[in-house]
Amino acid sequence: MQNWNKIEIELDEYIKKNKISRSSLTRNTGLQYSQILKYCRKDIQRIDLTVLAKICTALNCKITDILKLKKSD
Repeated sequence: MQNWNKIEIELDEYIKKNKISRSSLTRNTGLQYSQILKYCRKDIQRIDLTVLAKICTALNCKITDILKLKKSD
């Protein structure tokens, strides 16, 4: 069986590195804090592209700044 690479969300790492609080990201995106928290904790089942677009717009970043393709072991 083939080992597939996977995409990981690195939102928490990005906001910590850039000294942005989850609360300010919540305000700037208009999303619920619980939603931002799930993305930060990598606790989501399906990625919502609209949510990612709002996050990237609020952070003024590229999608590749918060999503990384990780090689499988």
